Amino acid sequence: MRKSLVIAALAFGFATPAFAFHCPKDMAAIDAALPTASLSVADKTKVMELRKTGEEQHKAGDHTASVKTLGDAKKILGIQ
Repeated sequence: MRKSLVIAALAFGFATPAFAFHCPKDMAAIDAALPTASLSVADKTKVMELRKTGEEQHKAGDHTASVKTLGDAKKILGIQ
């Protein structure tokens, strides 16, 4: 049982930095796609708001929320 807890803790510890480094990659993808995206003004505004919020969440250390927020922006843009 103790071994399982140690393994779970280590896995979580290694996963957290992965989320942290995923955010800048997502922001860069959004920044690259936004200038040529065929979006309505409302959608473009929404993407820019989500991108800004995602960056703020990333800087605050809330990487899980940042990945979700940036993922929502990427979905509107139609990018992976």
